[in-house]
Amino acid sequence: MTYAFDAYCAWCYGFGPALRAFAEENAHRIRLGVVSAGLYTGPRALPVSAYPALSAERGTVTRLTGVTFGTGYDRALAQGTTVLDSTAAAAGLAALRAQPGVGALDAVEALQRAWFVDGRGLSDPEVYRDIADDLGLDADAVTTAFGAPAGRVKARADFRALRRLRVLSYPTLLLDTTHGADQMGGAASTAASLTAALDQRLTATVPQAPFHDLPLRGEPS
Repeated sequence: MTYAFDAYCAWCYGFGPALRAFAEENAHRIRLGVVSAGLYTGPRALPVSAYPALSAERGTVTRLTGVTFGTGYDRALAQGTTVLDSTAAAAGLAALRAQPGVGALDAVEALQRAWFVDGRGLSDPEVYRDIADDLGLDADAVTTAFGAPAGRVKARADFRALRRLRVLSYPTLLLDTTHGADQMGGAASTAASLTAALDQRLTATVPQAPFHDLPLRGEPS
């Protein structure tokens, strides 16, 4: 399975607990890979003040998924100066994943806590040093990898891979089948509904799910 997410996507943060429960419940029969999305890249990599709708989105995400946002995040939204740069965040995820023994969801959740709880921008090398310490990793190795060009190369490769799959909204969970990539659930899905969807697909012939051209965004599917 492939999980398409962006570390700055509030709906991905809301989807996190359900995905974690689903992955643990089905660990015996799925292999989950994480691919970073480019929600805020190029001309969209702007200070958070350029996205005033994020404040209202915060409440909607909490209402539909139950996740809570930290005071650090509220402060970052109010200050408005943090630049949302998905390329840096994706490079940071790649740096964490390059270390031995790091689980994909552990790394994803660490990035999400840094931003949505603590309000720390994901372009700061010190964020990755602290995450490395929390995860018991070599902090110097992580920050060095974050600053190396290879991380940005990996990030852009992830962005291209999702565009080839025509995945343009997040979070998206894909089941890789002989018919192609089949989308399962959405941001407000529960672990139980995802497991039921997986059961159905594993006992049936799965047609390839159509993907439509949509504006790049993070929202419920």
